[in-house]
Amino acid sequence: MSNTTPQDVNPRTSQLEEEGEVAADYLEELLDIADLDGDIDIDVRHGRAAVEIVAEEQGSLSHLVGKEGEVLEALQDLTRLAVQARTGERSRLMLDVAGFRAQRRTELTAIAEKAVEQVKESGAEVELDPLNAFERKVVHDVVAAAGLLSDSRGVEPQRYVVVQPAAPVAPAE
Repeated sequence: MSNTTPQDVNPRTSQLEEEGEVAADYLEELLDIADLDGDIDIDVRHGRAAVEIVAEEQGSLSHLVGKEGEVLEALQDLTRLAVQARTGERSRLMLDVAGFRAQRRTELTAIAEKAVEQVKESGAEVELDPLNAFERKVVHDVVAAAGLLSDSRGVEPQRYVVVQPAAPVAPAE
């Protein structure tokens, strides 16, 4: 039992929790139709509803991730649409399946850190392979934390990140 009073509850957090509940209902129906076993965890992280489908058996949900997360991206889009249809509000929820995004975030952090080191050593831009929006956001965050610049270029699905040296500091006059 929570000790919070109705005045203590942030309206935005309540809205995000509702998004998570709507998404969970939608995904539970999908799992039932597909005859798949999975539990659904709901959280609010970084100002977004975060929903994850987890399974006891490793790999049993791999077809919900697909090659390089393509099915996961489509499932996230469908889930966002289901939430929007129910709530009337555009959803920015993040969906993960069997920890794929968490693992991918770790991989992308290493890729971004390597690019940062290359830029610091050479002073030249480094172009990364095409990435989806989630992946580009992870890279941009790592690059910014390292004090360098980054830019997304290209057109979906070939949009990619360019890591650049930090902007030169203008000399004092």
